Amino acid sequence: MTWLRKLPNSRRYPLGLEWRILRRMPRILLVGTLLPVLAALVARAWPLSGSPQEIAATLTMVDIYAIGTVTLHWTLVFTVTIACVIVWLMKGPAYVADAYPLPDSDRPSS
Repeated sequence: MTWLRKLPNSRRYPLGLEWRILRRMPRILLVGTLLPVLAALVARAWPLSGSPQEIAATLTMVDIYAIGTVTLHWTLVFTVTIACVIVWLMKGPAYVADAYPLPDSDRPSS
């Protein structure tokens, strides 16, 4: 039994925008992760004025924003990557599906 049989005369479509986006995804993931982390580190190195409680609250809020931004960025990168992979697979050759007997057809069974 062969699992994947290509349809005769099926053709592959040329790679397009999805392949360019897929190649850039590692760099986009790295830069989008490093920017909020660097912002949180700069906030810790920057001299802040106020009471220790206010400084701690500010740094905590910056950390929360950084974590939220990184989480959102990873989710967006993952979603766009999945979409590009789906388009890439759909542009590939067509395959024959297994036959599936329909329980309801135009003609009654004899």
